[in-house]
Amino acid sequence: MVEVDEKTLRTIENLLYEWARTIDENRLESLAALLTEQGEYKVVSRFNLDRGLPVALIHTKSRAQLRDRITSMRVANVYEPHHYRHLVSGVQVIGVSTGVYDVRANYSVIRIMDHDGSMTVFACGQYQDSVVFERGAALFARHQVTYDS
Repeated sequence: MVEVDEKTLRTIENLLYEWARTIDENRLESLAALLTEQGEYKVVSRFNLDRGLPVALIHTKSRAQLRDRITSMRVANVYEPHHYRHLVSGVQVIGVSTGVYDVRANYSVIRIMDHDGSMTVFACGQYQDSVVFERGAALFARHQVTYDS
């Protein structure tokens, strides 16, 4: 772990919490603003990552691509009504180089079904992020969600 000042750490933590809360509150269209213009977003299984396999559930390489995926999801996908609750813990800055913070955090996602309130652990794993500061705001240069389950 790398020592960073308290303000920087809290700002980075808040970026991760904001990403999770944006999904929990179904404000998906706001996610792209948390990436740099060429920010990468990737959701990949630990199985594939450990074996060097390239397949990811989603992999975007810019804000525009993420916006496109969200629009497609809203239009084309039909799901039984549900919502999510993210739990994010263990946020650590494990490296920093030329203004890029290498950040790790654990997460769990609980899915709650609207029709009966039933809950299941939907996913758990680790965030593997590169965070930069632009005009004083923390943004993801890369937000990688590696899921264990």
